[in-house]
Amino acid sequence: QVQLVESGGGLVQAGDSLRLSCAAGGLTFSIYAMGWFRQAPGLEREFVAGISRTGGSTSYEDSVKGRFTISRDNSKNTVYLQMNSLKPEDTAVYYCAADRKPFLDIVSIAQKMYDIWGQGTQVTVSS
Repeated sequence: QVQLVESGGGLVQAGDSLRLSCAAGGLTFSIYAMGWFRQAPGLEREFVAGISRTGGSTSYEDSVKGRFTISRDNSKNTVYLQMNSLKPEDTAVYYCAADRKPFLDIVSIAQKMYDIWGQGTQVTVSS
């Protein structure tokens, strides 16, 4: 079955770092752009970062730019989100998602473009 499995979340203090991982199975990973989204309690799910199928293009939400880095290893069918200088407002469930792009090395920030979603991993940042 097609699946995305997130890992690496946890409870940290403000200023700490975490690296999230998303392992993909049951799909041809190299033809999917990948994205990270997050949802805090009572709020809508929001775009965080995205990366094109080859890694040639990335996009970030303004509040995480300069702190978070998205990367991928197509040989391992895995996408990562390195999160540095974490803030309490980063607290959310973080979701990995896949957007099929067989020909173009582009990335979308619109979550409606993403067809496949993981179950999420909790990130909690205490002050």
